[in-house]
Amino acid sequence: MTELNMNKPEAKLWGGRFAESTDALVERFNASVAFDQRLAEQDIRGSLAHVAMLGAQGILKGEEVAQISQGLTEIREDIRAGKFEWRIDREDVHMNVEAALRDRIGPVAGKLHTARSRNDQVAVDFRLFTLEAALDLAGLTRQLRRVLVAEAQKALDAEVILPGYTHLQVAQPILLAHWFMAYAEMLRRDEGRLRDAAARMDECPLGSSALAGTPWPVDRHAVAGALGFSRPTANSLDGVGSRDFALEFLGACAILAAHLSRMSEELILYSSFEFGFITLPDSHTTGSSIMPQKKNPDVCELARGKTGRVFGHLLGLLTVVKGTPLAYNKDLQEDKEGVFDTYDTLQAVLRLYADMLPRTVWHADTTEAAAARGYSTATDLADWLAQRGVPFREAHEVVGSLVGLAARSGRQLWELSGPELSAAHPLLTAEVAQGLTVRQSVRSRQSYGGTAPERVAEAIAAAQAELEG
Repeated sequence: MTELNMNKPEAKLWGGRFAESTDALVERFNASVAFDQRLAEQDIRGSLAHVAMLGAQGILKGEEVAQISQGLTEIREDIRAGKFEWRIDREDVHMNVEAALRDRIGPVAGKLHTARSRNDQVAVDFRLFTLEAALDLAGLTRQLRRVLVAEAQKALDAEVILPGYTHLQVAQPILLAHWFMAYAEMLRRDEGRLRDAAARMDECPLGSSALAGTPWPVDRHAVAGALGFSRPTANSLDGVGSRDFALEFLGACAILAAHLSRMSEELILYSSFEFGFITLPDSHTTGSSIMPQKKNPDVCELARGKTGRVFGHLLGLLTVVKGTPLAYNKDLQEDKEGVFDTYDTLQAVLRLYADMLPRTVWHADTTEAAAARGYSTATDLADWLAQRGVPFREAHEVVGSLVGLAARSGRQLWELSGPELSAAHPLLTAEVAQGLTVRQSVRSRQSYGGTAPERVAEAIAAAQAELEG
């Protein structure tokens, strides 16, 4: 057997048997430092907590703990200042930090890795990052909810009417405030999912070592507490080999992205010339390179488009973990970039929307006129008949025939004559039809959760109370 190549930085740092140097392409393919250097803060926090515990347990001497801790703190300062040299030949964030520590303080740096493995080290780093990301996105989601509720209150005060759609066809009139509160409700659940995910990932895998635990007398509860976790993971195999916390984070983010994409789609439609419901702010739109009249809703379109990459990251990680046996496998190196990108994407969209929505102008005259189109109060007329004892299916058929008559003659229901109405049903008169305006329709929807101003006001008040709490 050939002699161990001690010129390899990995061999010097980690030991092991190498018959020959790693191929350069393999080295690049294997390295993760280009992206996992983002975990440097978490990595050093984990190492500081670990070395402090080793000292408290009498595994390391006090002067060793002090020397290692000082070196790690100085390295963290260099990283924050942009002075740290990241080396691909040191493979990942963990090896880069530990090798730099050895360069700085000498062989005592090797004692930092006592009673731990890169397996539990990367697991704790990534879990810390994902937990912080989930709570940050939950906070940003909450802030956007505040914006939606505030905009709902403004729209309610002005009693702005909006056409409600099913199948993208005008269905029934609603309050614009009701529209805002629909998205506020979606985001309330999104925030809850992120916080629920954070609660379940609130476990510290450090101390699981490679997969089986460690013979050293470590205090895993102390390390978990020092890092802000509620508890250590209960099983060492699970601690290093599971990534369901990242999957749950990505799942919650995918649903949040879907909701933001739905809102984006509506804002894009509403800003078009054909709808003309809103004017998006200049600060969140762009012009055309060739057509001077264009105002493109790029923020909304990108928010809608980037949803695809968020969905892709969830599916990608599901595919990675579905075939990996316990415990750690190199496949799990593929867990981080999707989480990083998802967090960055949603953080940006949530901030952009919280800034854009209050600057968006709604054209109330246009939206109310649109709400009156398409015979949107036809159901109100059918309900009026049903409330007077006519079976609803019969009332539905009667009003359907009147809608056909009005459509063939290019009129609205309230423009039909008394004889035409009474011919369809003896209870109907011109006065009845003329009283069924879009505003009356909205005000009649008094059921809990409905679009009547009183019900929307209640919803807004409840949301405000919850957000303040």
